[in-house]
Amino acid sequence: MTQDELKQLVGKAAVDFIEDGMTVGLGTGSTVKYMVDALGEKVKKQGINIVGVSTSKRTAEQATALGIEIKDVDEVDHIDLTIDGADQIDKNFQGIKGGGAAHLWEKIVAINSNKNMWIVDESKMADELGSFPLPLEVIPYGSKQLFKRLEAKGYHPEFRMANGKHVLTDSDNFVIDLHMGHISEPQELAKDLDSMTGIVEHGLFLDLVNTVIVGREGGPQILKAR
Repeated sequence: MTQDELKQLVGKAAVDFIEDGMTVGLGTGSTVKYMVDALGEKVKKQGINIVGVSTSKRTAEQATALGIEIKDVDEVDHIDLTIDGADQIDKNFQGIKGGGAAHLWEKIVAINSNKNMWIVDESKMADELGSFPLPLEVIPYGSKQLFKRLEAKGYHPEFRMANGKHVLTDSDNFVIDLHMGHISEPQELAKDLDSMTGIVEHGLFLDLVNTVIVGREGGPQILKAR
């Protein structure tokens, strides 16, 4: 199976966990796009009543076009389940997210959810985090000074650019990717990044996910994380 077929497989499997009356966090990324498509089909065919809370403008637009009601995170009193992708998951179910530059909104929705599910193809699973660059959402003002501090710490920062311009998040912030190679102590790194002025949010998602669905050749594998 191709990578896209594996993504489509887990996207469809995730929709089975969504029930009538739920408020559901809708993540961002290529795998989630398949999930939202499948959810749109379920809403249309079964007539289930759900409310979606989106983690990005592009997911909100996709869901709305499919007839899924979308509300802002501040308009709901709870989120039953958030389904999102991940860029890398280690053996302890710690994750890196933010390849799509949506990790700030994704984390806000995740921490306000009763349960979190990540849907990935098998290439996203790893023994240790770090081979995928760690994204930071940073305030533009003073970002070059912050870059220097990150560089001095040996974090190998790089501004994320497209067509010669800074990639902007949905909150109009910059993204700096840390090319660290390996992250042996994610909790300690998270604390250090949390303490640095100018970093709005980092892409380490630690102790957050409850269930992971992995797309494998033999079918979707459901893993209980915590």
